[in-house]
Parts: sequence; structure tokens; C-alpha cells
Amino acid sequence: MPARTATARVPALAIPAISLPDDVRRRLKDLERDSLTEKECVKEKLNLLHEFLQTEIKNQLCDLETKLHKEELSEEGYLAKVKSLLNKDLSLENGAHTVSRETNGHLENGSQASRADRRVKMSEPNTPKSGSKPRGPRRSKSDSETKGKNPWLISILGGGYDTHEGTDFDSCTPGQRLLVFFFRVGGGTQGLLHAKAAKRRPEEKEPEQVTPQISERDEDEKVKVVVAPSASEAISVLFPQVQPPKCNECGQFLDDVDLKYEQHPSDALEEPQMLTNEKLSIFDENGSGFGSYEDLPQHKLTYFSVYCKRGHLCPIDTGLIEKNVELLFSGTAKPIYDDNPSLEGGVNGKNLGPINEWWITGFDGGEKALIGFSTSFAEYILMEPSPEYAPIFGLMQEKIYISKIVVEFLQGNPDATYEDLINKIETTVPPSTINLNRFTEDSLLRHAQFVVSQVESYDDAKDSDEQPIFLTPCMRDLIKLAGVTLGQRRAERRQTIRHPAKEKDKGPTKATTTKLVYQIFDTFFAEQIEKDDREDKENTFKRRRCGVCEVCQQPECGKCKACKDMVKFGGSGRSKQACLKRRCPNMAMKEADDDEEVDDDIPEVPSPKKMHQGKKKKQNKDRISWVGEAVKTDGKKNYYRQVCIDAETLEVGDCVSVIPDDSSKPLYLARVTALWEDNGNGQMFHAHWFCAGTDTVLGATSDPLELFLVDECEDMQLSYIHSKVKVIHKAPSENWAMEGGMDPESMLPGDHDDGKTYFYQFWYDQDYARFESPPKTQPTEDNKFKFCASCARLAEMRQKEIPRALEQLVDLDSKILYSSATKNGILYRVGDGVYLLPEAFTFNIKLSSPVKRPKKEPVDEDLYPEHYRKYSDYIKGSNLDAPEPYRIGRIKEIFCAKKTNGKPNGSDIKIRLNKFYRPENTHKSTSASYHADINLLYWSDEEAVVDFQAVQGRCTVEYGEDLPECLQEYSEGGPDRFYFLEAYNAKTKSFEDPPNHARSPGNKGKGKGKGKGKTKSQASEPSEPETAIKLPKLRTLDVFSGCGGLSEGFHQAGVSETLWAIEMWDPAAQAFRLNNPHSTVFTEDCNVLLKLVMAGEKTNSRGQRLPQKGDVEMLCGGPPCQGFSGMNRFNSRTYSKFKNSLVVSFLSYCDYYRPRFFLLENVRNFVSFKRSMVLKLTLRCLVCMGYQCTFGVLQAGQYGVAQTRRRAIILAAAPGEKLPLFPEPLHVFAPRACQLSVAVDDKKFVSNITRLSSGPFRTITVRDTMSDLPEIRNGASAQEISYNGEPQSWFQRQLRGSHYQPILRDHICKDMSALVAARMRHIPLAPGSDWRDLPNIEVQLTDGTLAKKLRYTYHDKKNGRSSSGALRGVCSCVEAGKACDPSARQFNTLIPWCLPHTGNRHNHWAGLYGRLEWDGFFSTTVTNPEPMGKQGRVLHPEQHRVVSVRECARSQGFPDTYRLFGNILDRHRQVGNAVPPPLAKAIGLEIKLCMLAKARESASAKAKEEVAAKD
Repeated sequence: MPARTATARVPALAIPAISLPDDVRRRLKDLERDSLTEKECVKEKLNLLHEFLQTEIKNQLCDLETKLHKEELSEEGYLAKVKSLLNKDLSLENGAHTVSRETNGHLENGSQASRADRRVKMSEPNTPKSGSKPRGPRRSKSDSETKGKNPWLISILGGGYDTHEGTDFDSCTPGQRLLVFFFRVGGGTQGLLHAKAAKRRPEEKEPEQVTPQISERDEDEKVKVVVAPSASEAISVLFPQVQPPKCNECGQFLDDVDLKYEQHPSDALEEPQMLTNEKLSIFDENGSGFGSYEDLPQHKLTYFSVYCKRGHLCPIDTGLIEKNVELLFSGTAKPIYDDNPSLEGGVNGKNLGPINEWWITGFDGGEKALIGFSTSFAEYILMEPSPEYAPIFGLMQEKIYISKIVVEFLQGNPDATYEDLINKIETTVPPSTINLNRFTEDSLLRHAQFVVSQVESYDDAKDSDEQPIFLTPCMRDLIKLAGVTLGQRRAERRQTIRHPAKEKDKGPTKATTTKLVYQIFDTFFAEQIEKDDREDKENTFKRRRCGVCEVCQQPECGKCKACKDMVKFGGSGRSKQACLKRRCPNMAMKEADDDEEVDDDIPEVPSPKKMHQGKKKKQNKDRISWVGEAVKTDGKKNYYRQVCIDAETLEVGDCVSVIPDDSSKPLYLARVTALWEDNGNGQMFHAHWFCAGTDTVLGATSDPLELFLVDECEDMQLSYIHSKVKVIHKAPSENWAMEGGMDPESMLPGDHDDGKTYFYQFWYDQDYARFESPPKTQPTEDNKFKFCASCARLAEMRQKEIPRALEQLVDLDSKILYSSATKNGILYRVGDGVYLLPEAFTFNIKLSSPVKRPKKEPVDEDLYPEHYRKYSDYIKGSNLDAPEPYRIGRIKEIFCAKKTNGKPNGSDIKIRLNKFYRPENTHKSTSASYHADINLLYWSDEEAVVDFQAVQGRCTVEYGEDLPECLQEYSEGGPDRFYFLEAYNAKTKSFEDPPNHARSPGNKGKGKGKGKGKTKSQASEPSEPETAIKLPKLRTLDVFSGCGGLSEGFHQAGVSETLWAIEMWDPAAQAFRLNNPHSTVFTEDCNVLLKLVMAGEKTNSRGQRLPQKGDVEMLCGGPPCQGFSGMNRFNSRTYSKFKNSLVVSFLSYCDYYRPRFFLLENVRNFVSFKRSMVLKLTLRCLVCMGYQCTFGVLQAGQYGVAQTRRRAIILAAAPGEKLPLFPEPLHVFAPRACQLSVAVDDKKFVSNITRLSSGPFRTITVRDTMSDLPEIRNGASAQEISYNGEPQSWFQRQLRGSHYQPILRDHICKDMSALVAARMRHIPLAPGSDWRDLPNIEVQLTDGTLAKKLRYTYHDKKNGRSSSGALRGVCSCVEAGKACDPSARQFNTLIPWCLPHTGNRHNHWAGLYGRLEWDGFFSTTVTNPEPMGKQGRVLHPEQHRVVSVRECARSQGFPDTYRLFGNILDRHRQVGNAVPPPLAKAIGLEIKLCMLAKARESASAKAKEEVAAKD
């Protein structure tokens, strides 16, 4: 080993311990006793000693560290300079210049200095050099060993490294040993190794580890010094533990390259002298000009700078003044009347202040904010900053202007999203007074605390019952993202911008309503609102206290409305409201968030309770006697027509009430369908129950007199009957469709308000919440004395569900073969294709296991400090857990095994089938399915035997060469159609021509008997008579049409023709016109149009013809409902908003036009708003109009788009029509995104969908959606480009269309700022990558600026430290019990500071700056793709940009030929607000099936009439 270089000797110096306060010394001693690791011990000691180093030394230390990391300085040189600097600084501390130097409290000659002497020395750290005497000679080694209490420190700072040179290592603490290592290394790497070897026993070998570590004492109590491979690694162990040096005054980092110092002109005066200068005199010759001696004089100030006592230029708006940090300023003062910002005519001042407060007086009539300071002597209105201070002051001007933009934007857009706000910020041109090219999202996040405080102060001026604008969706997202502290009142002084006074909210605009809708909303529900209002006033304000924020902790103001009602302020105490000044913003935020959350974890709530499960109370009925003779005897039962109970005669068909066992519940009501007596039970009746409105999904919104038929009945003793009641069937009138908008008739004709008269219109399905016209089952002459419609329906459904083998073919020894079988109303024949669950059979080829994520490799935590947050393997938007699609087979034979008696076992039907392979089931695996048609199969001679019970449905599988039409026409001709062209041989892994028996299905027949019971029947091939029926398209009005996604889907289904559309937003209306040139598009308020039509007008003000009553056959739309979605319950204000909302207007359209079909589409939470009250009132209106109706939640991803998008759908059908079922899923999709049940009033509702675990087709992926689109760059803006290639997947072929289309439109993407672009460039391409994968590095941005590294300077109690011991916190709030420190905010960093700041409480912001995964799916397509928006996974899988408009349109399923209109954000918004056309198409096909069923019934009835007429 090379010889160690000699250690540079420096004079022995005074010990820093002399200058340490007592508490610091005590803490140093305590550290030795604390159970800390040696690393932590040293870190704490360095933290404790750090502030006692001089500022200049701290700066130089940081400069040295930077040079070392940049390799501008060798390790040896670095260490030598660090030692020199530390010695120099500590020598200048207390007493270093005195005649006799002290060592740890001892004079150098051995006598102890008195405590008083030491205190004097400590209090005079800046003794002038002229008073000091020359230094004495450096002490000898023996002096330091014998005279001082802490000789090791002197040895560290001044002596050599070897132990024989004066340091007793065995007597050192672990922390001291590490300090020895750090401060005493003189020879770089070699010196370290030499030092290590000096203490190693001869028999020890060189250790192999490279991780720096400190070993404990060995058996012989000999100390081993630090093991480290190099000096730089040793430094890296220590330095991350130490907070970068900060100024004790202003808290700024001293190693910040942007930190500047104040410089004064030579003629600058102190404040008192400056203010007396004649140039600033405001007196005229007569002595006037001064208002009052109590007023402070006001002056203008130009060329100003603000700085702390240490001379660092610093901002005034980060809370320093509020924390009583003394800030001084300099500049040129000018008279108040001088508007010239030049230096001419002013007086230079320095060290003015300190600043007592700063204030904003608003704007100068334009874009420039007027800002001022107050000191004890004067007030100063600021003009131009000095060149050095301009960047700091520019930021202040920027944030004031941004707050102005935000408040003004929210005044007019209370329902805006965060993405909308970002759009507003980014499209606003900065004023010339701010030296900026553009505002960015980072600008908003940087100033979020100030912006929110301005919004809060604006809210304070509003009425108490108005919704605060800080609760708007965009502000809530901003508050969460930026980690804003709400409820701060300390900075209220004079910092509020004086925005134009907002006019008192005049309330929501009046909705145009029909009388029926108005009556429901104003009469039926008024009591409930009042009740909720009372409960709100009594309970809500008591609950809304976080108890932590400054708002909660301040006293009552005694002046507001609520205070004046308090007893303590002389009021009545009735209102029970808290002081309006103490409305806790944190609790308000929480409530607003809770209301908007989609609760995927539906609690284990029961399905609605059945009537027959309720306990009933037996009555004391003594006199029960039969009237007349028995009409029939059936076994032991004698049936009667009438019975007399307590002098009241009942007959079959009458209705009765039964008292529940629980007296608080309403009466049970039933129709008596049979009366009989038997020996076992006595006198009995059969009760077909009615369901009260409160027991339906309508709950409290229902009409108390309205009942609903249900399929529930039971046998009961006559003694349970309470009394006879009257139940009237209210059938729709003959002229129902033309009665819309008229005065609603009384539901009960005549005077029936006797408490015993009820009515019913509908049959109700309690599982699916379906209101349908009562079934038309009629009793025969034989069974009319005991006919129960419920029993008949239930028996019919049970019969349909039971599997049966039909048409026996061959009787073999062990089994009997059949030609067909039936189940759930569907007929299956030999040769039919069938669906089976994936587990029904396996293939003869071993499938490759599903693609799994590569195992996570350890990462460099210093380079990727946020990667530790990715502890979960779950990646949103991944298809790893998506189920397989159905297995498909062709029935070869249907058979039943024989029982021992030789008869067939009819309950155990089996089918033998040939297996079909999908492309992904072959050896080519998943990649094969990507290019293939989604309905392509491969024949195989492999067979399987499965239970007939396992069959999930029927499909059609044809050999492609045998089809009379082209494959595309065949595939589009109906649902559940597949084809094959080849056979697959699993043994040889080859594709072959299919055998003849595969091409000829034999006696395959068309299925008949497609019935509709309670369960959803599978789609089947239409039989010949059905194809002959030509259905006219429904004349459709699309309200709130947007660009037309809903109409496009209905057009694709062939069910409708949209003749009219209403869309207020012009760009979307223009897009609708481009795609529907034959439609009339109204670009105006729907309330205005309805008012015109109801007034008898034929055209609007533009001369467009208005649809008249009877014209509209289908009404569809998605009314916006943000206006009342901010609070969990209705109160008088939010209910008033709902009453006048567009939902109510839309229902009025339905009531007026009375279309055959009605569809309302909305966000999934529509069914949960206001404890589902919005849903209930909507259904209540439809029921009252006479509509059959139901609701459900559908997942668009299950209908053929690569996107998760859950939507609430309300369907309604007019009397005489069939109410559509919800469409069965076509594609499998990620199970996590398919939670579609809804809890209403603690009851769980599901839709009729039966395909819950699989589906006919595989999932559509991002790759399927957009892999064929050409590469573009960030900000690409060419409206039309060429495709540069053919479509690669089935989905792409569908969207491009069959016609040759060379031009690709709208493949344009947003131009993101330089900083955002840099972040996107550094997001890895691996699946699941997001902001947590960003490296913490400096990056040169495209605009010439430098993005900085993020500093971690706080100990995160929750997440601990990194594997290298580095800190993980970026703000003081991560330390227990501490509030956010405004000065801790960092900006212009590659890793956005706000994300680690608030990540712990927001699921680590998983997905922000996230890349889409080629094999995954899109999050819900938003109206403005923002990497830090609500759906942050908006980066292209491979390109460094956000997704383009066309990519978003494809994620919604829009054809490439679909036109959009406006600028890029307009187009994004049109796409994001649309209903995916494939989802609309699936619903449209169900409506079409209902129309077809009705047409068949009409044709059948007509044929019967013709036959009867002939007879």
C-alpha cells in the first residue's frame, strides 16, 4: 500500500463547545445516551452544530461539495479544504482573539476561566481584531492530552490521524469516532485504507463489502474505524443526513445558486434621515398637504430590494413577516405624486424598516397590482424593483395576477374541473409587467396557497347559505394536489385583493317545467326538504369542525347572523348554527369529496326484503263464515267465492289489509286470489301482495297511495285479515301520448280520500328495480276461483329455467341421444355453437402462462428518491387480471345417461362438443389475437363432454368459405357471430384446411323459442319471419347532444334517426352539424326552446322549425348536474338548485313530448347524488307520467372500447311498448372496473346483466386502439396528415371503415410547457411508469432554463429514510404535529414538489404523469388531458407527449371519419364529454329488439283477427 501523505498541520484552535448554549450541550450529552445508531447520532450532532458555523463558511462548504460531485475537485483537496474552513470558522467563535485562549473552559496555562469571563466572551463574538493580542505558540501534544476535557476534538481539527498522535480512540464515543473519520482524513482513499489497516489485527483480511458501515467494538475492545471503499462514498454517507445550510433569518438555502445579497449605493441614507430629505416633502408654501399627524406619510419606492438581517434578498409573501422575521429594504424613495419609476428625483435609502406589514390595494385599472409596505415611520407604494430583486418580485406579481385569473374564472364557471382551470391559466397571456412568456400549471401550483387564500377571502364576503367557491371541483383538486393549508387567518391583514364586488347570487335560472313535473317537485317532496333542512341546522354545523385550523380556533365574531341568534349575544338560540366566521373549510372539503366519491365497496346490504318474509299480526276475528256453497273441491280443499268476516263480505278478487307485527310499519296490502278451507289449517286465503311505494327504489319520494304488483304471494289464515280496502288499476288513457304537459289528473278518480283506497299502475321487479306494465295473464274458466298471476308467472319462469332434452334420436346401451335441448327459453340443437365459461374445458396445447410483470429490480434511491412509493404491484389501467372470454364449442351430440331402471336421467343432460380455438389459444399466443379479427376461430377435432347446465348461451359459427356474403357483412349482420377458415392441430402446432364434417354442420336448425323471463335471454339468430319485418327508425331528439356520441351509436344500431339536437356550446353544436347534416341543431338554452313549444310556437327566433307534440319518438340526452352535486344532502338552497336544474328541464321535455322511448345518461354518481334522491325523484317523475322505467350502471369497456367509463343509464318506455333490458357485455374487462351494483337506502340493486365473469370477446387494448397511428411530437398541430400504414388490428379496421381513407384528422396533441415536456421525456417506457419513476437530477429545459433537483430536508415519520439513509420529506408537515412551512416549497424541479408533499394522504398520487400501457386500457377519457389532472395517465406508451385528440376519440370508439370542431381543447372537450358510440349502439340494439317484439306481436294479433274474420 502506498505511503500515506503527510497530514497538513494547522494551529490548535479554540473549541466550539465554548460557544454552545447550555441546551445544545445538554442535547449533545443526551445523544450519547439515546438509543441511536452511530449514523443518526452523527447526523443529529452535525445538525446541532450547524447553525453555529458562519454563513460564509457554510456557503463555501456547499460550494466545495458541489465541486466534489462535479469532479472539479479531488477528494484529497476537498477534505483538506473542509478541515481548513471548519478550523477557521470555529477559531473565530467566542474568545478566539483573546489574549489567553481557552480549551473547553480551561485557560491554556491550565487555570480555569471563571463562568462570568466565559459569558462575557460569549456575548462579544465580534471583538475587533485591533484589541486582540498575537497568538501564542501551538500547544504541544502532551498539553492537549492532559489539560483539556475534550482533547479528541482538538486532535481532530488540528492534529494528525494516527492514534499515537494524541487521540485515544478507545475512549471515544461512536459518534466521535465517526467525526474523527470525517474530519481527519488527509490522504484521500489511500489515507482511509491506511487508517483502516492501522487498527486491523494482523490476521484480518481486507473486507470485501462496499457499503459504508461502522462496526462495533470487537472482543478485545479495540475500535475499528469506518469501513468505506472511498472518501467520496464516505462523504455521501454523511452529507445526506445533514440538512443543507439555511439562513437562520429568512430560511433560504445558503447553497442556492440563485441566492443574492443586498448592495447599497454609497449615498444611501437610513430611514429617519431619508424621510426628512426635502425631496420627499409633501408640504407646499402654505404648510398644507399633510392630513393628520396620526397618519403615516406615504411615498413611492422604486429600484427596491427586500432582504433579511443577513443581507439575503428574500420575498415578502412567504409568511416571514407574519412570523415576525425582521425584513429590511432599500431603494429610492419618491414623493407620492411622482409616477415616474426612474431614479431621477428620488432619495436613496438603505436598511429601511423593518417591514410591519405588506398589502395589496388591487389593480391600477389594468394588469399591474399595487403593492405596498408599512414601517413604523412611513408607508411605501412599490414601483419598479432593482434588477437583482426583479426575479423575486416578478414571482409575487405573477401569483397576484394568477389569483385574479382564478377568482374571475370561478365567478363565471362554478362547475369547472381542474383541467378547465389549467386550460384557462395556460391560455391567458401574461401581462407585460410580468417577465413571462406563458403561464403554466407549475405557475398555479407554485402559488396555490396564496391563490386559495384569495378565494377564501372572496368567499368570506358571500352569504352564509351560498356554496363557497373553494369547494368547486377544480379548487378541491388544486387544494389536494398542492397540499394547501386551509383556514389560515393570520395573513388577513391587508393582503386581500379587492376584486370587483360580486353581485348577490340571484339563485339558479328558472327551469321550464310542465305542471306534472312542477307539482312533484314542489308539492310531493316539500315536507321532506323541510325536514332535512331542520336536521341540517341542528346537526350539521355542530359536526363541521376539524378543531385544528385557525378558523376553528378563533372566537365567535358576535356580529354575523348566527352569532346574533346565540343566547350569549342576546339571541333566541333557535338556529343552532356556529359562527359564520368559523365555518371550517377542512370539513367542508371532506364533505364535498365524500359526496363525489364513487363507492366501489358496496357494503353487504341485503336485497330488498320480500313481502312474505315480514311478520304479520293475527287479528281477533270471532265471526268468520263462508257465504254460499263451495264452488269446487280439490283433494282436501273446499274452495269458496265469498266469506263474511265480522259482517264484512269478501270475495275472490277483493283487496285486504294485514297488520304487520311491527306497528311502526305501514299495513300490508294484498289481493285475495283464493278462499278455501282444509282440515289441517282451517279457513284460509291466498294473498297476492302489493308493494308499497316506500318499499321500492322510490322510497320516500313515492305517492303514499300508489301500490305496485310484485311476484310474491303466500297462503294465510283468514284471521290475519284486518279490513277490506279498495285498489284501483289506473290504466293509461287512450290519448296518453298527446296529454303531455297538461294539468295532471288526480291519480284517484272521484272522492276517494278515505284512507282505504289505493291505486296501482305497474308491476315492480324488486331485484332489478324495473317498473313495467302489469302482465296480461288471464285466468281460464276452470281456475278463475283460484288463479294467482304471481304463481303463474313464477311457475312459467321455473319451467323455462329447467333444462330439458327434446326429440329423442337414438336409444343406446348407456345413454339416450337427443336432437335438441332447451334452457332459459333458448333452444339448442346439434350443430349449434355454444358459449361456455373458460374453466369448462382446456386445450391440448399447453398455453403460455399469462404475461407477468418482470420482477422489480432494486433502484438507486438517491437517483430515484420517489420509487419507494411503488410498493403495490397493482397498476391502474392494466389488463393482467382481465378474465378470458368464453370458450366456444359446436354441439356434436346431446345425451342423457340411463338410470338403473333404464330410463333417462333427465336432470343430468350432457353435451359432447368440438372445441374451437381462438387465435390466442394456439401456440402463437396473445400476439396472434392482435392482428386477427375478434370473431375469428379455428376448428379442431378435439372434443369435450360438459354439463348442459354449464352452457352460457348460443352463438353462430360458420365456415367463412360457405358464407353467401362477405365476412364483414356477415359479422355485422347480428350479434354472437363467429367464423373459421382453418383448423388447428395442437399436436403438430399447424394450421390446416378444416375437414368436411366441420364445414357441414349437418342438421343444424335455427333456434326458436327465444323467451324473455326474469333472466336475460341470449341473442339468437333471427328466424325468417323476423327478418321480413322492416322497422321504421325512431324520430329522435337529442338534448345536451354534445358532438353526438349517443346519436352516433343509435345510428350504428339502426334504431333511430336524429332529426333534432339541442347543444348550447357552439363548438360541439358545429361538430354535431358536420356529422349529421340532415339534423336541425339548436344552439340555445333548452329551457327557452321548451317554453316556445309549450306556448304554441312553430319556429324559434332563427326560423328553425321546432318539433311539435307527437313528432318525437325517442328522447335521449345527458343533462349536466354539477350544480347540485357539491353537498351530500339537500337543503333549501341545494334543493332549489336541483328544482331548477337541467335534469328537471329534461324530464319536462319527456312529459311534454311523451316519446315512445326515453334515455337519460349520466356519470355513475348520478345514482348516488344526495343519498340517491336525484335518482329517486327522476324515477318518480317517470312513473307519475305513466312510463315503464328502470336504471342501471354500465361499463363502456365491456362494449368494445379500451377505456374504463362507468355510466348511469335510466331507460323508460311508453305504455304499450316493451321496456328494454340492459345489454349484455360483449367484451371481458378488468374486474376492478366492473363493480356495477348500486346501494339505495341500504338495499342493493343490480341490473339484469348475467354475464358477470366472462363474455364473447376478448378485451380491447390500447395497442388495438392506436398502434397504427403515425408518430408525432409534443405540440403537433397539423390538422390532417397521412396514415403512413395499414390498420393493424380488428378494432382499427372497424374505426377506419371499409372505404379507403388516406387522410387522418385530429392527430394533434397539446403543447406542454418546457418543464412538463422534460418530465415526460424522463418517464420510463415500462408499464406502470409514472412520476414516481422520475430521476432527481438537474435538466436543461428547451426554453433555456434549468430544472433543479428536489431537496429532501425533513424526516418523514411515516416513510422513514431511504436505504442509503437519505431523508424523504420535503416539508415540515411530515414531522409529527408540525404545520406546513411556506418557505419549504420548491419549484422548477423535475420531480414536482407538490406530489411528495401530499403523496402520503393521496395514495402517493399513483398514475400522475403516468404512461398508458400497450396491453392495458385508458382511464376515463377526460375533457383535457393533463399529466397532473384527475386522470393523470395520459402519456403515450412510447412517445414523450400526452395523447392526441384522435387517440382519445378512438378510446371512445368514434370512427376516424367522425368530425370535430374548434381548437384543440374544444376538440378534447367534445370527445371527453361524449357517450362512447359502441355503448350507445349496444343500448340501441336492445331498444330495437323491443320494437321488433312489439311488431311481431302486432303482426300475430292481426293474423289472428284475419283468421277470425274469415271464420
